[in-house]
Amino acid sequence: MALKKLYRESVIFVKLMRESVAFAFSQLQGDKFRTFLSLFGVSIGIFSIVAIFTAIDALQENVRRGFDTIGSDIVQINKWPMMGEDEEGNADITQEFKWWEYTRRPNTSYEDYRYLLANSRLGEDFSFTIFTSNTVRYGRKSINRVSIGSVTHSFSQIAKFEMGQGRYFTPDEDSRGTAVAVIGHEIAASLFETENPVGKKIKLGPTIATVIGVIEKQGESMVSIGDFDNSVFIPLNFGRYMVNPRWADNSIYAHPREGVTQDELVDELRMLMRAHRRLAPGQKNNFSISTMTFIMDTVQQVFSMINVVGWVIAGFSLLIGGFGIANIMFVSVKERTNIIGIQKALGAKKYVIMAQFLVEAAVLAIAGGIIGILLVLAGVLAIPESESFTLTLSVANIFSGVLIATVIGLLSGLIPAWVGASLNPVDAINSK
Repeated sequence: MALKKLYRESVIFVKLMRESVAFAFSQLQGDKFRTFLSLFGVSIGIFSIVAIFTAIDALQENVRRGFDTIGSDIVQINKWPMMGEDEEGNADITQEFKWWEYTRRPNTSYEDYRYLLANSRLGEDFSFTIFTSNTVRYGRKSINRVSIGSVTHSFSQIAKFEMGQGRYFTPDEDSRGTAVAVIGHEIAASLFETENPVGKKIKLGPTIATVIGVIEKQGESMVSIGDFDNSVFIPLNFGRYMVNPRWADNSIYAHPREGVTQDELVDELRMLMRAHRRLAPGQKNNFSISTMTFIMDTVQQVFSMINVVGWVIAGFSLLIGGFGIANIMFVSVKERTNIIGIQKALGAKKYVIMAQFLVEAAVLAIAGGIIGILLVLAGVLAIPESESFTLTLSVANIFSGVLIATVIGLLSGLIPAWVGASLNPVDAINSK
């Protein structure tokens, strides 16, 4: 018996809601100009919020791709920190970048690298790199200020790139200082065009090297952590005597061994570097140890702040759209006061009256949201593709846009719907 009663009430509820939806649609069609104004406000709001977060997603993806060129668990030792440091020498974005102190530090040396390689028990894949810039020539073609990295063979374990053509240099070529070079995709395209670079000789400043490999195209990134497309890599023992150490950028890289945390490796390397450089207790470090994890966390904090700003900007747009719907719904209640009175006199429940206005507001908001999303999609398709910044309208952003539009519509229509549903039938019928 109870089930039959529940079924009967459910059927009645569905019928009433269906009629409410139909009534709401008929009202929207009745005043097309008013409907257009409501759609316009919501469309602008949803367009703003979806466009903002689509751009943020593209920016995050670009930055992430830049960090992917070097593993997230990498530890780097360098003369220069990537940001300010606290009193204990730990990276701290809130601290001032004291370049006048850092410039007095000695450069990271090959001797530092050899000492760490021999004494570290927690690190592996130690690599020493010297980066400088010079002109690269092939025949009559030349490229100025090319990043040239003199690196140990183990750098291939640090850097995340694949070989598009040829091969990377061997440990034996590294130790003997063989005059070979691995070049980036853009360097190969500029110097050789369609010609196969492997086996060709190029001029690196005053020296000549044979190209043995071409790095697979990496693509551009907004963060400059390894622009391998525009770099040349040569064995350390071939290149380290070609450059002036004073003007070169020297670094030591390492991975933590399996089962070792990054923090444990950092502590060990700090202790070994202080011992090797004979720093007294209490004396400040004259070197910097940076981790990709800390940098990525810092970047993530920045993006979190950008997201908050995005929500604030988009919120104002949505607020305007919501007020527009609320205002129009109040006008609609006033215009239909007499009809509401008749409905209530015939036995219409309060929730039925509310449903009519809530559905009307929700339909307005959802339709406006869909239009806003379509405008974003049109913008994404209209913007030319770029390797450094690719816009993609994700399913998550589409779903978020529709959901936000629905919530805005329901909230904007709630008070007008309550006011309409609360009218006294007699007063409503007698109203002019």
